[in-house]
Amino acid sequence: MREYDQIIAEKGLPHVGQTVRSKKYGTRWRVMEKREVWNNIDPDPKSGEPRMIPAIYLSYWKIEEGSPPGVGKMMGFLYTLYDNTFLLNWDIVE
Repeated sequence: MREYDQIIAEKGLPHVGQTVRSKKYGTRWRVMEKREVWNNIDPDPKSGEPRMIPAIYLSYWKIEEGSPPGVGKMMGFLYTLYDNTFLLNWDIVE
């Protein structure tokens, strides 16, 4: 879908296999999965109908010396066109 490509381009999201660094902790993480999903947002104020927007889900694996890939701490986040959380929290390293 076009919306998902727009999120990836505008937010500068990494590709699967790339390494990112946490700006807060300086730890390195590898992108293990990228998924196109729908994110629930507040219901429509007039009708009360539920609403959803397109989002990209990225899962990360913490790189630790001596650990094989995919073993250890993992976490994931949703990114939409309406937030800047990737740019605020991560730098692409490789």
